[in-house]
Amino acid sequence: MRRLLLLFTLCCSGSLIAQNLVKNPSFEQYEECPNSLGTFHEHVSHWTTPTQGSTDYFNSCSAVMGAPENFNGIQHPKVGNAYAGIYFYAPGDYREYVQVSLTRKLRKGETYELTFYLSLAEGSDFAVKDFGVVLGYQPFQLNTRKNLSKGKLYQSKGNQFQSFEINLEEFHEDKSTWLLVKTEFEAKGFERYLVLGNLRDNRTTRKVQTKRKESKKGAYYYLDMVSLKSNSTTKNKEIAVKKDSLYVFKNVQFDFDSFHLTPRASTELAEVLKQLETHPELHLQLHGHTDNEGGNDYNKRLSEKRASAIANYFLEAGVQESRISWEGHGSSKPLATNVTEEGRAQNRRVEFLFYQPQF
Repeated sequence: MRRLLLLFTLCCSGSLIAQNLVKNPSFEQYEECPNSLGTFHEHVSHWTTPTQGSTDYFNSCSAVMGAPENFNGIQHPKVGNAYAGIYFYAPGDYREYVQVSLTRKLRKGETYELTFYLSLAEGSDFAVKDFGVVLGYQPFQLNTRKNLSKGKLYQSKGNQFQSFEINLEEFHEDKSTWLLVKTEFEAKGFERYLVLGNLRDNRTTRKVQTKRKESKKGAYYYLDMVSLKSNSTTKNKEIAVKKDSLYVFKNVQFDFDSFHLTPRASTELAEVLKQLETHPELHLQLHGHTDNEGGNDYNKRLSEKRASAIANYFLEAGVQESRISWEGHGSSKPLATNVTEEGRAQNRRVEFLFYQPQF
């Protein structure tokens, strides 16, 4: 395979187009057409449920769990041919939720915008105005059919999470239209899974009784088109990558005898990640280096660990493994003199080669 190097500019002026980090956001991709209640976790691609609540899946492909017409009313999908059905309020604190893995881990300190559409089903006799959000490092799998209190969330051993509510100013009682729900939040840097539902119990849930077509003794909502996008913008900054040459990022250097990324390195790597996300045709080759302190074999292994550490940064962020390659060169290719500490610091580096494969 011959590789064609690509000349381009990193971090062009202005903001990048934000991408939706939610997989299968409108539930169009499915494993099987739904034919009974409570099959959301089985049939919807990339989505599942974090509890034992039996969330429903509706799709126009089904005569039983159809869209627009189904057991709980009539509603056309906001997007495409499908939507989810969730109890946000029901007797006995019964709750239903949806859970999805994001395309990459969220970046610490960045602001994100979460949006989704809700429609109150005709069969509901209540409407609510508080909608809960949970973001976790690992997927939740909790043996409960009740509301996800913080106490229950902490039962997910080894997991990290942040949770919050979206509080509407008014109850959405209109059973014929879709309501856009929107909020912003700051990421803590570990979030890889998103959960939606009502986190409150019945006593604290703010609700209002509605005129009903039939009594289901609860607030049942259709959910469609879930979106999570970064609101952070890229500052005007140009980093030209020369054709047929490697590029060294000045902040992606390592401490002596270390292969751990520094905070300064992570900031610069985040800019590279944005380009990889914006240009899926690009591949990245990483070359690790050391100073001349230590033996050749040891330095070779250390340089490989440095390149691998950066590769793992991109892989954990969701970049496909096939787009990333790396190797270590030890101290065989110094960038600066090894006589001074300043020169040795420059040699403890990883170089980047961006290319577009030509098959």
